[in-house]
Amino acid sequence: MSHSVELQDIGMTFGATRAVRDVSFAVEGGEFFSILGPSGCGKTTILRMIAGFLEPTEGRVLIGGRDMGGLGPNQRPTAMIFQTLALFPLMSVAENIVFGLEARGISRAERAKMADELLKLIALEGYGDRKPGELSGGQRQRVAIARALAVEPQVLLLDEPLSALDLKLRQHMRAELRALQRRTGVTFIYITHDQSEALAMSDRIAVMSAGVLQQVGAPRDLYDNPQTPFVARFVGETNAIAGKVTEVAEGFAVVEADIGRLRGRAGQRLSVGDAATLYVRPEALTSGTADNKLQATVERIDFEGAFALAHGRFADGSALVASIPGAEMEHAPEAGGEAMFGFSADRAVVLVDV
Repeated sequence: MSHSVELQDIGMTFGATRAVRDVSFAVEGGEFFSILGPSGCGKTTILRMIAGFLEPTEGRVLIGGRDMGGLGPNQRPTAMIFQTLALFPLMSVAENIVFGLEARGISRAERAKMADELLKLIALEGYGDRKPGELSGGQRQRVAIARALAVEPQVLLLDEPLSALDLKLRQHMRAELRALQRRTGVTFIYITHDQSEALAMSDRIAVMSAGVLQQVGAPRDLYDNPQTPFVARFVGETNAIAGKVTEVAEGFAVVEADIGRLRGRAGQRLSVGDAATLYVRPEALTSGTADNKLQATVERIDFEGAFALAHGRFADGSALVASIPGAEMEHAPEAGGEAMFGFSADRAVVLVDV
C-alpha cells in the first residue's frame, strides 16, 4: 500500500543561503503530486530531503505518518529516479531492473520472475537481454522506472526525468508515466519546471518560488484561481494589467489602469487604494461583447495548428497575448493593425502587487 508524505515547516540552509523556507504540505497515498517551479527555487532540495539525501535544518518529514528524522535513503520506503537515469551500460535491461534486489538477498529465480513482471508492466517484454545503449530514450526512461519499482517503494521520487527527451517523446512519456502510476497505485512526487508537464499529469501541484511555497492545488484550480502574482504569471500564459483598486464588492474588484477601468474577481483580500494587477488568460480574450474592453496593437500572429496566438501591445505598452480558435482564424486581426478585445469579469482575477 502506498504511503502519504507530509512536510511540516521544512527549511534547508546551506551556509548563509536559505534554500527552502517554512514549507508545509501533505501528499496523499497513491497521489501523483508535482512540485513545480523555476530553476533554483528549492524543489530538488525538497525531493532530496524526502529521500533522505539531505537532513532538513528545520521541520520534519513524515512518510506514512512516521518521522523520517535520522533515517538514510536505504531506510526509507522511497526510491528516486534522477535526471541522468544512471543505468549500468554493461548490464542487460533485466539485470539493471533487478540490481537492487540482489543486495537484499533475493534469489536468482525470484529476480528473474520480478524482471519479467516489470518488463511486462512497462511494455518492454522481450527486451530483457538488450543493453541500455540499444534502447531509445523513452525505453531507457521506462527501464529506470522499472528498476525503481523493483524494490517496491511506497513513494517514488522523480527529479525532472523527462528533461533530456525531445518534445514529442516527452509528451508521449508523460502519458505513459501517468498511466503507470495509476496501474501501480504508488505515490509519485514529481519535480519539474515545465508547467504543461505538471498540468497534464498531476492530481495536485505545489508551486515554488525562491524557496517559498506559493500555492498548492489541483491543476485547474491553480490555472483558474491563482492566489499570488507569481502563480498567475508562472502557470500558463497570461495578460497582466497593472492599476489601482477603486472598488471592491461581492467578490469582484475594479482596477483603474492606464488603459481603462477593468473589473475582475478578487483573488485575495483587497482594499480600495491597493496597487494591484488584473490577470486574464489569452483564451478569455474575445472579439465579442464582454464586460471589459481593451484596445491593442497586434504585432504578430503565431499559428499553432488548432489555434493561433495574437501578440501585441496595449496602449500603456504592456504585452498582449490572445488565443484565437481555429474556427475563427479567418476573422483574426491582422499584424500591424489595431484590434478590440473583451473579456468577462469572471474570467479575470485581481491580485495585490508584491
